[in-house]
Amino acid sequence: MLAPDVETPAPPSPPRRSRSRTVLVWAGTLLGAAVVLFTLVTPDRLTQYTLGAFLRIPIEGLLLVALFLAVRGRARTVVLWAAGILLGALFIIRLFNLGFYTALARPFDPVLDWVLLDPAYGLVKSSLGESAAIVITVILSLVVLSVPVVMTLTLRRLARLAVRHQVATTRGTAILAAAWAVFAVFDVQAASGVPVASDGAVGALGTQVSLVRRDLDDGEKFGRQSQIDAFRDVPGSQLLTALRGKDVLLTFVESYGRDAVQNPQYAPQVNAVLDDGTKRLAAKGFQARSAFLTSPITGGGSWMAHETLLSGLWVDNNQRSSSLLAGDRFTLNAAFRRGGWHVGGIMPANDRDWPEGKFFQYHDLYDSRNMGYKGPKFSYVPVPDQFTLAAYQRLERAPGHQPTFTEIPLVSSHAPWTPIPQLVGWDEVGDGTVYRSMSTEGDPPDSVIRTSEKIRTAYRNSIVYSLSSLISYVETYGDDNLVVVFLGDHQPSPVIVGDTASHDVPITIVARDPAVLAKISGWGWQDGLRPADGAPVWRMDQFRDKFLTAYR
Repeated sequence: MLAPDVETPAPPSPPRRSRSRTVLVWAGTLLGAAVVLFTLVTPDRLTQYTLGAFLRIPIEGLLLVALFLAVRGRARTVVLWAAGILLGALFIIRLFNLGFYTALARPFDPVLDWVLLDPAYGLVKSSLGESAAIVITVILSLVVLSVPVVMTLTLRRLARLAVRHQVATTRGTAILAAAWAVFAVFDVQAASGVPVASDGAVGALGTQVSLVRRDLDDGEKFGRQSQIDAFRDVPGSQLLTALRGKDVLLTFVESYGRDAVQNPQYAPQVNAVLDDGTKRLAAKGFQARSAFLTSPITGGGSWMAHETLLSGLWVDNNQRSSSLLAGDRFTLNAAFRRGGWHVGGIMPANDRDWPEGKFFQYHDLYDSRNMGYKGPKFSYVPVPDQFTLAAYQRLERAPGHQPTFTEIPLVSSHAPWTPIPQLVGWDEVGDGTVYRSMSTEGDPPDSVIRTSEKIRTAYRNSIVYSLSSLISYVETYGDDNLVVVFLGDHQPSPVIVGDTASHDVPITIVARDPAVLAKISGWGWQDGLRPADGAPVWRMDQFRDKFLTAYR
């Protein structure tokens, strides 16, 4: 007797929670694979971020998959952790490089650049506020600590999938490896102009290794260079004799680079100020000569440009800077002091003691705390440039003063370039309270930095203000005994001038006494406050010797 038909029940559907978990696991796996791919192929510059930059085959990824398939047991665990830590470190290096190329147009140096974290925090704090700076610092710290662990866990998941689907994984890896070889041989480029066959991860790590090796070798090399000095033992009676009785003002204009006078986005307004200033100063009997110097840095690190110009040594990293300040190199400051000048330093951006200042042999050193300023900060800038110059007149050039050599950085053109004060009458500067209403005018920094158009306009306006302040000072207080040397410290960041801008900065010497400029007639510098195309270009470390030779 046949058993009656019995309807077979359908298998129970998986619980909703199980399906959700599966979706989350696969989503996490795909995200992890994307992070690994990003780490292997991502460019170091924001300007290179295009779709084509990520449509690449990373040879390192293929080798990693082959390694996962080849090893078993405890060896695989060791490989996973080693690869996870290495890829995590590479991810962090990529992030640092991205920031450094954006701000300083160079890669991150894993040995020397940690000292820049404090000024970077200060810049973020002044631009976005202390709360935002703290949040960003905490987030970055968590990323640095967690990335190697997360990367290792991600690789474990990917390795399990590779082994579980070994046949398909092997075939896919072989096909991609063959494609990589073909693309490499024929140098096939993606739409963005980067090679499809990528070995960028090896290159990124190789760059870091080469930087470490350079740093290890460079200290001894710099020490030997610093001992070569034709002026170290020259007596004071033979130094700077052509400037006797003169007040010499050396001022660095923050971020005043070649692009300020030649880039169409900035040059029309900046050059109008310089050309008008040339005419106004000529009416007061002043003449000027201008050219370009090549700075050792760009985007930031102003102190290295200052040290390069004053010492006659190429100071392009913090190891060289520390070595210089720990030594006894004969600087321009020391030359003026030995020659009988009173040597002053006015540092409006400093808000704390600066023991390194002893190296520059200042008789008097002023900063934002003792300049007499009672006004507000302008974002990063503690003291506006016009007040700084008024303080110079009051502190260093009071009636009956000894001839003085004074170094002043003008910092109103420092990032984030907003808000910018306005020029006031010199008799209105007072203690700086006149600036109180100006510090809140215009767009705040967190608004300006969000758009390239606003930030470039702010940069241009800040340069216009700094130069206008300096020109107005010379016009108002200049006399037969005033000699002004002003120059940029470096070009602004690539956000302002792009990735391919030069390191050149304008330099100008202004004097009323014709004998002063006659001494440099052989330099070939151009007339006026504005250097144009064809003006001579020197390395910044050549200036000290040329200046001491000309005015000897």
